[in-house]
Amino acid sequence: MTISWLVSLFERDLDRLKKEIELYSDEKIFWKTEKGIANSAGNLSLHLIGNLSHFIGATLGKNDYVRDREKEFSDKNIAKSEILLKLAVVRDTVSDVLQNLDEKDLVQTFPINVWGEEIDTGYFLIHLATHLNYHLGQINYHRRLLDVGT
Repeated sequence: MTISWLVSLFERDLDRLKKEIELYSDEKIFWKTEKGIANSAGNLSLHLIGNLSHFIGATLGKNDYVRDREKEFSDKNIAKSEILLKLAVVRDTVSDVLQNLDEKDLVQTFPINVWGEEIDTGYFLIHLATHLNYHLGQINYHRRLLDVGT
């Protein structure tokens, strides 16, 4: 049952991210930063895509994704349409990988040591879901603050 909950939550929140990106009326604002706002919505979106592609797609799903975390924050002015395509791929990947897990997998040690200590896979997946939500909230606030057209 826990896996179906995780799938549902990730799909829901990745769909919310898609909607947030689509709501930007101006692509320039999607990449804008202001005083006190360190990261654009574009960079936060790339970060979320990279994070989930790495930890769920490559680590748990054993696909060939190679993360370049620095580029998640240094790349600029990528078309929203391209980001949305990457988002669709990561949504499918997350859903597929999680659905192929067994409940027993959730209590196994996550395959890589992330924080200098062993952690259960289930715990780390919950962390990834809350990390997604944290940045989703930042993107929502960024859009409402800077994109006066929405």
